[in-house]
Amino acid sequence: MAELRGVITAMVTPFTADGAIDVDATRRLARHLVENGSHGLVVAGTTGESPTLSDDEKLRLFHLVLDEVGDEATVIAGTGSNDTRHAAGLTGKACAVGVDAVLVVTPYYNKPNRAGLRAHFAEVSQAAGETPVVLYNIPSRTVINLPPDLLAELAAENENVVAVKQANNEDLGPIEGIEILAGNDDVFARTLEFGGVGGILVASHVVGPAMREIYDAAGAGEHQHAAEIDAGLRPIYEAMTVTANPIPVKTALELLGLLEARLRLPMVAASEDEREAVRTALEAHGLLVGGAR
Repeated sequence: MAELRGVITAMVTPFTADGAIDVDATRRLARHLVENGSHGLVVAGTTGESPTLSDDEKLRLFHLVLDEVGDEATVIAGTGSNDTRHAAGLTGKACAVGVDAVLVVTPYYNKPNRAGLRAHFAEVSQAAGETPVVLYNIPSRTVINLPPDLLAELAAENENVVAVKQANNEDLGPIEGIEILAGNDDVFARTLEFGGVGGILVASHVVGPAMREIYDAAGAGEHQHAAEIDAGLRPIYEAMTVTANPIPVKTALELLGLLEARLRLPMVAASEDEREAVRTALEAHGLLVGGAR
């Protein structure tokens, strides 16, 4: 099984001016992230604007990123849906492509009960075969929370359910039988301190080396040093949340000259105030020369 640990960046999806997948920019960004602190990448997750990507586009992205960095980094495919048949079908196709793991979000909008959740994840996990499954608990987007006892149950019932991206800070803590990955940048250091194995992160697009240093320090037992680095990154974390993800991080990447901040509706470009907040944080952190707009 793949190593699901460390700094895993939830990679944005670059688009061309006409709204298509930007193949060259996707390759460049994947390479940049791996060379700047990322142990792995999530492709076609929330930050990758997965709701607006077709299955064919997602599969193309999986191929592209695997071809570019698959020998050097863990590649995790976002294959979740609120339609179990859809999620299972895409999961099977992604695993056939050769991804290292799949990230499967809690079914959203239709609000299944506990029995429905167990059945959903059982079917998707079966479709994954021997490929590891990372559950994605993000009640702020899905309405439903996967409480710790249910997460433990899902891991016990499905052999390939090995980890959870925990984006509910209130339930953050160790859970028997399943590895914990921080789902929010601001709890990355805290997750490592209690024994979590890493994080699926957004700010690592722009401060990847520093977040890698947090991981390395925590691994060496130097939690005070990790906390100090983390404290210095707080303004960056905050800038990445001035409006809905991935608007701020794409704005940051554009300001840094890494890609054009093109989004698909219903996501829209950052407002002037939002862009200024991102620019100010980057400049204060020494990442941007004053005057860049």
